[in-house]
Amino acid sequence: MKKFCFSLGLFFCSFLLQAQELEKKETKGGIDRLFDFGDQVIDFISSDKWTIIPAVVYSPETNLGLGARALRIFRPQGEKGKNLRPSTLPITFLYTFNNQSIFTTELEWWADENKSYLNARLELSNFPFKYYGIGDFAARSPGEPYTTRYASFQINYERMFFKGLYLGPKYEFRADDISKRVEGGLLETDRPLGYDGQRISGLGLVLNYDTRDNIFQPHKGWFNRMGYMDYSNFLGSNFEFNQFIVDLRKYLTIKRQNSLALQSWWSFTSDKAPFQNISLIGGSDRMRGYFEGKYRDQHAMVHQAEYRFRVHRNLGMVVFGHMGQVAGNLQQFDWKRFKYGGGFGLRYKITEDGLNIRLDFAFGDQRAFYFGLNEVI
Repeated sequence: MKKFCFSLGLFFCSFLLQAQELEKKETKGGIDRLFDFGDQVIDFISSDKWTIIPAVVYSPETNLGLGARALRIFRPQGEKGKNLRPSTLPITFLYTFNNQSIFTTELEWWADENKSYLNARLELSNFPFKYYGIGDFAARSPGEPYTTRYASFQINYERMFFKGLYLGPKYEFRADDISKRVEGGLLETDRPLGYDGQRISGLGLVLNYDTRDNIFQPHKGWFNRMGYMDYSNFLGSNFEFNQFIVDLRKYLTIKRQNSLALQSWWSFTSDKAPFQNISLIGGSDRMRGYFEGKYRDQHAMVHQAEYRFRVHRNLGMVVFGHMGQVAGNLQQFDWKRFKYGGGFGLRYKITEDGLNIRLDFAFGDQRAFYFGLNEVI
């Protein structure tokens, strides 16, 4: 796998260099005919309402996943021409080589000249995964497999009160049945909260400052979110805890179509949370190159930067770096405990609004690559 990733990376790097050289010469040669063909394929699988494409994903957490994705990007008819942000409705079914089956659908709806925002997400999954333990010492564990079958639903409505400033309630429900554990293994020995399943139900509040010029491919503006969730028996949860998450992002235009994305993400969780809901790092969104949940504890922080630039027509490239850590209490946060990583990736724009297919090669405590839709930051 490592040799494959390295070879694939070299291939794409050489391809990008050739593409840039041809673009400088402004030639209409083989490379442009290749891009013409790619655009024709995107147009063929798209309609005025829906784009239906084969869904192919890859990450260390899922291995290779195959399925189908239907995607609709729309704006309410009565509000065209008012610079309304595009609303999206993806529906995805995947089956991975790790025997994971995943169904997700998520509505992101913008209305009233961007003054109203609604997000609703449903996920049903049978998900073999790994448990490494809790805290920094998890690095000494090889990871123990377990399987969770879960249903998750969340809904969040926000209303703009001042320019770019949104506020609104959020509700979240999740039920897990951990159907397979290693008998006498780490999970049964540690017995963290939720080791035999969970049901959580919580209500909270989200404050959002959003001045992005484009929700898919921002080149300038802020996207800052602060969310507080309280999970209680009153709402049907069998665990009582709260969680506070801060996600700060800044987008800067460097030159022409190049941009820099910066993120600082913090998660603070009370000590009665089940192990699948405490703060964690890793995966395709935070700390690529680290297995998702390998490092988890009550609190976590991640800082990421990504430089994006266009190579040729709809093809782009990114270079990224990140650092993060987890801690049992706030006093444990320390510069010496940071874990570092980075990598590079390719982007291909498939819609006029800027939605991308992405392929990332990452280096952390493992070498990994990720394939999916949309930007990470």
